[in-house]
Amino acid sequence: MTDVKNLEELFQAKVDGELKIEPKDWMPDGYRKNLVRQISQHAHSEVVGMLPEGNWITRAPNLRRKAILLAKIQDEAGHGLYLYSAVETLGTTREKTVDDLLGGKAKYSSIFNYPTLTWADIGAVGWLVDGAAIMNQVMLCRTSYGPYARAMVRICKEESFHQRQGYEIMSVLSKGTPEQREMAQDALNRWWWPSLMMFGPSDANSPHSAQSMKWKIKRQSNDELRQTFIDRTVQQAEVIGLKVPDPKLKWNESTQHYDSGEIDWTEFNNVVAGNGPCNKERLAARNKAHDDGAWVREAAMAYAAKKAKRKAA
Repeated sequence: MTDVKNLEELFQAKVDGELKIEPKDWMPDGYRKNLVRQISQHAHSEVVGMLPEGNWITRAPNLRRKAILLAKIQDEAGHGLYLYSAVETLGTTREKTVDDLLGGKAKYSSIFNYPTLTWADIGAVGWLVDGAAIMNQVMLCRTSYGPYARAMVRICKEESFHQRQGYEIMSVLSKGTPEQREMAQDALNRWWWPSLMMFGPSDANSPHSAQSMKWKIKRQSNDELRQTFIDRTVQQAEVIGLKVPDPKLKWNESTQHYDSGEIDWTEFNNVVAGNGPCNKERLAARNKAHDDGAWVREAAMAYAAKKAKRKAA
C-alpha cells in the first residue's frame, strides 16, 4: 500500500511539474481508465461524425463545396485513426475499442445523433459543432498524456479549417435570398442548444471533470469552456446577422460574459441514453460499414501473414 501511495505521489508531482506521462510510465489505474474512456469516446465521435456530413456529399450545391466537404470527412477519418492509435498505447486493443462502439457500450458525442436536414446544417455543424470541438480540443494539446497531446496538435489545425468552412457557408447563406437566410437561421436554431451540450454536464454534475483536471487530462472545466464558446459565438452570429435562439441571452457588464438560459439536460441525458433522433440509425450505419469491410481486413491480415512467412523463410 505504501509503495502504491509513493508511486501516486511521484506521478502527481510529475503531472504538476508539467512533464508528459508516456505509455511505459507508471500511472494510476484510474488515470488509465479515464484516458481510455475519453480518448475512445473522442475517436468514436470523429468516425460517427462523418455520417451526418456524408449524407450531403452527393447533394452539395457545387463542385467546390463537394470537394471541401469530402476533404473534411477524410480529415475526420484520419482523426479517428490517430485517436484509436493513442488508445492502443494504453493497453486496449483497437478491436475491443471498436467492438464497444458497435455493441452500443461505448459513447460518442451526443451532437451526432441529430439529423442534417438542409445544406445550412452542414454550415452549422462546421461553425458550431467543430467550433465547440476546437474549444475542447485546444487545451488537449497540453494534456498530461503524451500520445494524446501529440495527436491533438494536428487534429486542432485541421479542425480550425472545418470551423472556418462552416462559418463561411452560414455567412454566404445569411447574405443570400430571404429563403437562404431563413434556412441559415433555422439551422442555428436547431443546432445551438445541442452544441452547448457538447461540453458535457455542468461542473456540479460531472462525474469525471474534477479528477481529470487534477491529473491535467483537462485544463478547463465543462462550464468554463461552454462560457467561452458562448461569448465568442454570439459575436460571430451578430457579424453575419443571425440571432442566437436564447431569449435569456444578455451581456453582463459585471462579469464581462454573456448570461444565458438553462440547457435542457433531460434532452441531453435522453440522447446519451440512446434515445436521440438518430442514435439507432448511426449505430446501424457503423455496424453495416464494419460488416461490409470485413473482407478488406481479412485480406490485409492474410497478406501480412504471407509476407511475414516469406521473410522468415
